[in-house]
Formats: sequence, C-alpha cells, structure tokens
Amino acid sequence: MTAFTVEPTPDRAIGTGPPRPLDTLSVRDAPKVLLHDHLDGGLRPGTVLELAESAGYRRLPTTDPGALGEWFTTAAGSGSLKRYLETFAHTVAVLQRREALVRVAAECAEDLAADGVVYAEVRYAPELHVEQGLGLDEVVEAVLEGFRLGAERAAGAGRRIRIGCLLTAMRHAARSREIAELAVRYRDDGVVGFDIAGAEAGFPPTRHLDAFEYLRRENSHFTIHAGEAFGLPSIWEALQWCGADRLGHGVRITDDIKELDDGTVRLGRLAAYVRDKRIPLEMCPTSNVQTGAARSTAEHPIGLLTRLRFRVTVNTDNRLMSGCSMTSELVSLAETHRYGWADLRWFAVNAMKSAFIGFDERLSLINDVIKPWYAAVEAGPVPAGG
Repeated sequence: MTAFTVEPTPDRAIGTGPPRPLDTLSVRDAPKVLLHDHLDGGLRPGTVLELAESAGYRRLPTTDPGALGEWFTTAAGSGSLKRYLETFAHTVAVLQRREALVRVAAECAEDLAADGVVYAEVRYAPELHVEQGLGLDEVVEAVLEGFRLGAERAAGAGRRIRIGCLLTAMRHAARSREIAELAVRYRDDGVVGFDIAGAEAGFPPTRHLDAFEYLRRENSHFTIHAGEAFGLPSIWEALQWCGADRLGHGVRITDDIKELDDGTVRLGRLAAYVRDKRIPLEMCPTSNVQTGAARSTAEHPIGLLTRLRFRVTVNTDNRLMSGCSMTSELVSLAETHRYGWADLRWFAVNAMKSAFIGFDERLSLINDVIKPWYAAVEAGPVPAGG
C-alpha cells in the first residue's frame, strides 16, 4: 500500500495538562456527548437482580448487587471479545418483557444525565428481545417510552439530556434488512440510526449490503462495528462497500499507521482516507482493553489518533461490563495522556458534530451548551452544578 509522511500537528491543548483542576467531580459536571453505548450493557446490577427475580431467571452467578457488578467486569475483562459478548446472555435474558425494557431505558437516560451527558445515542438489537412474544415494533416502542420517561425525570432533577437510539442488527443473523426498515419506520419518533454488531471475524459487513443500500436510498444514517477484533479489511468494507457514516471502535486503523524513529508518522491510504474524510471513530478505551483490542489505556490507539487529529470520540460501550462511565473514561484518559479541559471539549465537540440528528440541533448543543461551559471552566473556577 502506498504511504506518505505526515508530521503530527503541534497543538498546545494536547498533553499540556489541565489549566484548572480536572477531577472526577468537575469532569462529571462537564457536558459530554456519547455516541456508542449499548442498552443491554448498561443495566444497574440491582436492576438485573430484580428483573431476574420477577422473570424467574435463575442463572445469575450471585444475588448480591455488588458482587454481581464485579462479576460482570471480571468476566468481561478476560481479554477475549467472544467471552466479553457472552456476558450479555444474562442481561438479554431479563429484557424480554415490555416493562423491563421501559424501566431499563428510563434508568439509562437518568444515569447518563446524572453523569453529565447532554446528548447520547444508545443502541440495542430489537431481534434479541422477542423470545417471550414481543414483536419488533413493541420492543422499539417500549425503549422509546423508557427514554422519554428517563429524560423527563432527569430534567426534573435539573439534568437535561437529549437521547436517541440506534437499532442494531446482529451480524451473524439474517435480519438486517428487517431491522433497517424498522429504523426508518421509527426515525421520526426517536430512532436516529442503524448499526450492526457482534463478532467481526467470519461475519464481514458486506453480508448486509442489502440493508445498507436500503438505508442510503432512504437518506438514513448508520454506523458499523468495525476494526475492533478484526483489522483493516473490516474497516475498508464498512466504508468503501457499505458506506458507513461512522466506525464503531475502529482502533485497528492504526494497523495502517507507522510511527518512525524520527517522530514522523506514515499514514497508509486507508488511514489517510479516514482522517481526511473526518470519519468519526467511536472509541471505547476501557472496553477495548478488556477485549484485547488495546493492551492498556496508556497504549490505546486513542493517544496517537488524537495527536494526529483524527475525528476521535470517547465512549463507554458497556457501562455494566466495563464498570465505567463517561466521567471515568475521560478522567482516566486525562490522567494517562495529560489531557486538559481543551481536549475534553474537543472530544465533546467531535462527538456532537458526528451525531445522527439534524444540523441545527447539533449546532445549538455545541454553541449554547458545550462551548459556553468549557469557556467558563477554562477562564475561572469550575462551575458548580453543571
């Protein structure tokens, strides 16, 4: 592959340290944007236990909420994406009834808002929640109702959040066109896009070309899980064959980047295309370390990709399995890479620019919510209460 040399762009905001105290409490108050979060990966441990009890589900490894939360993070941290995905058997099992989906979606919105998230796109696979008789439309309507309720409760507590959802099709199954049509059917009711997820190896995104071609004809947005457990071919197919608007994870794009001893960096054609086209990367540091896509937070590709000014966004992936929040992800990155408020603002603006809602709404959140808060925090004491 032909490559060319690129000097990293100097930027005083990167790695210079925070101009004001950057701790957990202050970062939690900062307005944040989340693009990659799975509904069935973000349940509260106590909710899992209560839903399991009401559903008669007896396969949980423990009935203690604290121990259950630890079990999920330990099991998910095996270093294997396959083992990581197996933990979802428990959460999906307790999300087969309408009331459970409403509750979990509402709690999701409340939890994200309490963490300072002002805009979120939460994804789930409707086809996984029909084992006890729900139809696909009923699943979607239950989740949308939950998001509305959660957003209302959050607003009542003084935390406003705009939340949309992505409908996910499983890449090993054959329902992607059906789910794509479902996403289009509900796009005026809170569904903002489409996604495919699941094991990458052996299940390339081109298996679902019919769904992606349909979405493009309908002027709909979609992202594709690519470049997490599988390399450049997965990313290339997602972009050049399927036409993805964003890349879910995309960490393996660094396979097409070479750092030289003299400090320069060589970008291959695909990496250069991703950077030049400003294709958003939905990066999930803690999750990537758990699944073995990155060896540590310090060695996570987000450091290099941020320095090279790719369109990097920071996300949680699965808050239960990773034991994380947007706040913890950002604090960890700040401590590891010496990021300051300007960097956190950059991540938030990147994500808001890349969201699947209208331009006017994105611009309003950037100019009226995100930038004013960060301008205030960089100019003086950390504002209390968000």
